[in-house]
Amino acid sequence: MEVDSLFENKTVAKAILKEIFSLSEKLREPIKIMEVCGTHTQVIAKFGIRKILPKNIKLISGPGCPVCVTPSYYIEQAITLAKMGYFIATFGDLLKVPSNKKSLEKEISNGAKVNVVYSPSDALKIAEQNKSETVIFLAVGFETTIPSICATILEAEKKKIGNFKILSSHKIIPPALEVLAKDPLLKIDGFICPGHVSVIIGAKSYDFLPKKFNRGAVIAGFTPIDILLSVKELVRQKVMNEPENVNNYKRVVKEKGNTFALNLINQLFETVDVEWRGFGVIPSSGLKLKKRWEEFDAEKIEVSFEKPEEPNNCRCGDVLKGIISPSECPLMGKVCSPENPVGACMVSSEGSCSAYYKYERN
Repeated sequence: MEVDSLFENKTVAKAILKEIFSLSEKLREPIKIMEVCGTHTQVIAKFGIRKILPKNIKLISGPGCPVCVTPSYYIEQAITLAKMGYFIATFGDLLKVPSNKKSLEKEISNGAKVNVVYSPSDALKIAEQNKSETVIFLAVGFETTIPSICATILEAEKKKIGNFKILSSHKIIPPALEVLAKDPLLKIDGFICPGHVSVIIGAKSYDFLPKKFNRGAVIAGFTPIDILLSVKELVRQKVMNEPENVNNYKRVVKEKGNTFALNLINQLFETVDVEWRGFGVIPSSGLKLKKRWEEFDAEKIEVSFEKPEEPNNCRCGDVLKGIISPSECPLMGKVCSPENPVGACMVSSEGSCSAYYKYERN
């Protein structure tokens, strides 16, 4: 049987689910599992995985959406730069993210130069073709997308494209997992770790979860069976009281990750303390360009703006920490929807609220 067909096989899925139910009967108390990847959130919601699990197994969503955890002040900074006449290039997810009732999308209607691109190299091409413009790429993402930013900056230097810059809101996952693991109120028993991020940082990056915090960690792929296998493993660990870091995505994720990509990141970036929506400042969880590369750093542009207030009653931050589910936000489906997003969690396709609204609210 081919790998692809195996991970889409209903008979296999039912067998795994039967094992999960059998293990759940041995649990002394309910288990709480958090998935930390927006794509996993989509898969869990789309295939109704939450609904088919035993009642004593609770799946909650975490900060797996890079757009969602980007704080409002970053959006305000980007909007201000657009108003100042800079050419903004961005992924589409950021267009609708609100800040003080403003957004990049609304600024387009006011004449701002904001273009949606599909890669940082697209932004570089715009800069190369428009020498009179300073093109700023909104660099938002986790470890998965950072190497492509690095490659683009190296290309810009090679071609001497001095009118290209990035506004970095890069974040790295392990420090956020540490904050979640040690939170006494959340009481998370295990983590379904992100597959795409793990391709870059490697399976061993989560060793600290069982060793330091006595929490299980399982790296998962992106089919329903990948998710079910990871749930089964975390329930087994809880029953046996043997938390481990297990790589259930070995067909893609290696122990040490992608060393070339990691070296590229270390060449251009250094870690800094940064703010995450819902978390506040997490030490050493962000990346900024090193001094050697500061000519490409849009942070060096002087910008004056007031730090925006979060929208009233929006609980996006609590959703990102797993304190509440999207259904518990008072704005869900009433004031806040994909057509009229109040919080970032409803904007991105990887956002928990977006997934809930699309697949689970009914």
